[in-house]
Amino acid sequence: MTSLHTNPLLTRLAGSTRILVAGAGGGFDIYSGLPLALSLLHQDKEVHLANLSFSALAGLPPDDWAAEDLAVVTPETAPHQSYFPERTLARWLRVHGYPDTVYAFPQTGVRPLRAAYRALIERHDIDAVVLVDGGTDILLRGDEAGLGTPEEDLASVAALAALDGVPDRFVVAVGFGVDAYHGVNHVQVLENIAALERDGAYLGAFSIPRATREGALYLDAVAHAQEHTPDHPSIVNGSIAAAVRGAFGDVRFTDRTRGSELFVNPLMSLYFAFDLPGLAARCLYLDRIEDTHLIRQVHSRIAEFRDSVVPRPPRTFPH
Repeated sequence: MTSLHTNPLLTRLAGSTRILVAGAGGGFDIYSGLPLALSLLHQDKEVHLANLSFSALAGLPPDDWAAEDLAVVTPETAPHQSYFPERTLARWLRVHGYPDTVYAFPQTGVRPLRAAYRALIERHDIDAVVLVDGGTDILLRGDEAGLGTPEEDLASVAALAALDGVPDRFVVAVGFGVDAYHGVNHVQVLENIAALERDGAYLGAFSIPRATREGALYLDAVAHAQEHTPDHPSIVNGSIAAAVRGAFGDVRFTDRTRGSELFVNPLMSLYFAFDLPGLAARCLYLDRIEDTHLIRQVHSRIAEFRDSVVPRPPRTFPH
């Protein structure tokens, strides 16, 4: 039991010395974990970064691979590729004097992803893993009205859930509300958080204030990524960054949101933290994707599960 003046997640991480912060769902998800990773670095922790990647990793030379399905991305990696969030982040890290390696996992099923995580954890003797989701669809158990884009998120959860040799494994979700575009009902997200609280798996929430060193650096990193990936900037991190700056409502920061109405608000800048094994235990289909080798198998197994259940009806906020 912790005290009110302490943060449960950071209290749990206080005894860890080598921490892996990993993006769960591909794209720019690792940026969503940057404020937390920087905070840990500023506490003199050894922090490593990884991301389930949407980048074209297959063309990387053999020397860029630490193990099967585990790419080592540096500021010099694949300079010809215009879309490469992991490399863009590595370049930002170098400019600011931080360790500038970002590991990348290709899109696979659970079995090879777990093997890649195990290789990375053994490579650096990791004693804690924080899995980060930009959005909150990682918190959905499977019978909600809409699941958003769960394939990569829950493959990551399943991969780590069975790695019992890591003492501490956590999930943090930031960007509450951004998944509405993908059909997520956020009343059901809150209902799930309440259930995780009853199970003892919810570790509370905390904000990313722009007045902190980490908040300011996060805003700079997102702006840098938008500048260097102008054709495909992150809508999720753009929304979170706008919320950190105090913006509200239908905020425009990219043409990618043309035709959609955004609802940027202060809840988007909150980290919601959870015990990963506790979160995994509530997922209704995790056993169905356990033996997958390909991401398309994960997709089809989730679709088969959805055909077998009657989803909970969506609910509207009462106020």
